[in-house]
Amino acid sequence: MEVIIQPTAEKAALLVARLIARRLRAKPAFVLGLATGRTMEQVYGHLAEMHRRDHLDFSLCRTFNLDEYVGLSPKDQHSYRYYMDQHLFSRVNIDRRNTHLPNGAARDLGAECVRYEELIHDCGGIDVQLLGIGADGHIGFNEPLSALRSRTREKALTPATIRQNAPLFGGKASAVPRRALTMGIGTILDASHILTLVTGAEKASILAKAVEGPITSMVTASALQLHADCKVIVDEAASKRLRGRDYYRWIFRNEPEWQEFRAR
Repeated sequence: MEVIIQPTAEKAALLVARLIARRLRAKPAFVLGLATGRTMEQVYGHLAEMHRRDHLDFSLCRTFNLDEYVGLSPKDQHSYRYYMDQHLFSRVNIDRRNTHLPNGAARDLGAECVRYEELIHDCGGIDVQLLGIGADGHIGFNEPLSALRSRTREKALTPATIRQNAPLFGGKASAVPRRALTMGIGTILDASHILTLVTGAEKASILAKAVEGPITSMVTASALQLHADCKVIVDEAASKRLRGRDYYRWIFRNEPEWQEFRAR
């Protein structure tokens, strides 16, 4: 795991977008795992701008989203399909047939989860998985006590997650679905590379637990410590509780792999 600290949330999101763009240019047909939420909107904005300004090509890219609410149709404005269409898919030249999310409106949710896992496998696995971290340390909708080897499945959402997502439902916690389909932690860890974006002072404590604390199912993001190529990009505000802050800054200033990103 590498932790890279950037001065602002904007610069952190830009770095994540540049890392994704570099992978896409190197392998135009790569498979990208996507996340939703307010933290990701800047990343998708930068990618859309790179497509417009620099002709970043998404035509051969295939995508898989982490999760989707149970009971919402893809056309529902609160669905993650709708979110992805608004924030990324409609703004780049991606083939919509190559964009995949779990179907939360499926009649047989168990069969849908199996189908989703098989589809990821048939595409050769995920090359780069984009992640955020929830207020209680969850990744995807893998709530506390999720098995660290879990696969795509249906999960009940915690009251904390429901409250956290309420602003996206007009501020009404009662409007937030109680269940979701989510990639499992094992599914996420199967990705070849992982990029995790964490910003804001409110995430400082849980970030420190995730990257520097013990690996525990109570903080499912801590499982990322097991991954061979996981980069965690954070802003100054989110980094405040990290004990290794000076070392993480040294890595960014001195390691050759970051040279091209230090230039801006």
